[in-house]
Amino acid sequence: MAAYKAKQILLAKRPKGMPTLENFKFQEIDVPEPALNEVLIKTLYVSVDPYMRGRMSDRESYVPPFELHKVISGGVVGEVIESKSPDFNKGDFVVGQLGWQTYQLVQSEEIRKIDENLAPITAHLGVLGMPGLTAYFGMLDIGQPKNGETVVISGAAGAVGSTAGQIAKIKGARVIGIAGTKEKLSFLKNELGFDEVINYKEYDVYKQLKNACPNGIDVYFDNVGGEISDAVMKQINHQARIVICGQISLYNLEKADVGPRPQTQLVIKSALMKGYIVSDYASQFKDAAEELAQWMQAGQIKYRETIIEGFERIPEAFLGLFKGDNIGKYLVKI
Repeated sequence: MAAYKAKQILLAKRPKGMPTLENFKFQEIDVPEPALNEVLIKTLYVSVDPYMRGRMSDRESYVPPFELHKVISGGVVGEVIESKSPDFNKGDFVVGQLGWQTYQLVQSEEIRKIDENLAPITAHLGVLGMPGLTAYFGMLDIGQPKNGETVVISGAAGAVGSTAGQIAKIKGARVIGIAGTKEKLSFLKNELGFDEVINYKEYDVYKQLKNACPNGIDVYFDNVGGEISDAVMKQINHQARIVICGQISLYNLEKADVGPRPQTQLVIKSALMKGYIVSDYASQFKDAAEELAQWMQAGQIKYRETIIEGFERIPEAFLGLFKGDNIGKYLVKI
């Protein structure tokens, strides 16, 4: 017997280049009553994230591609409407990798309870969720910033970049953020305390970096790739660490990117370049989230959210990621 009618968003066809609204399809389904160990969730907030673009293509990656004509999934915060699991009660707030749909049945092991007293529930999709953990492990395990070093972050006003920069500041580094609007630059410098900011849409990024980093670059946290990263690589120091977190400037290219090759610089500077995915650190998530929460409560980490309202606007928000519409975490309130 159907308990609720639910709206869903499916992957209608795989995008070539930049996705459009035609790649998404809406439909309505019946959601039955929960069975043993199942939980009925009402979706409250949906996260849109750049990595989802890779899952829209039918190619091998660190996560399987989305299936055609099936519901798209991502980070979701929801409320328990009905539970047949001893681990969850009606009214609990939960987070998980769930479908883009308004109501859904999930197995109890697919979700975890969140404490709304620790932080607003949306924080569990941002600074206390996957983006915050991504920043934490990339910066601390690979970047390893030291007191007085220079750290450069591209895509610095996004959910990951803004947290990564603040973590570097906590460790005593001098932090330079790269972003694309005056509003984002103001957020980084005036609210988050970045030491210098660079607008990549203005004059030559290489020259701006030269001025901002007179002693070279010790850590580069790379969220964007492309020409911005080429400019950074020319200025890395001996034993620099380059953290490859994302390459958003390349995700919608229809042909493979060809650019300057970094190997010579890595050899000359005895530098490390390492890519990673946050699930590599799954066994450490709990401790990391606790430390992030402590820094947040102490005022050492601040965050911003861009929230738009309406289930039907989820595709719009996703496409907005690639136009730089958001500051901080981009969420849709259902």
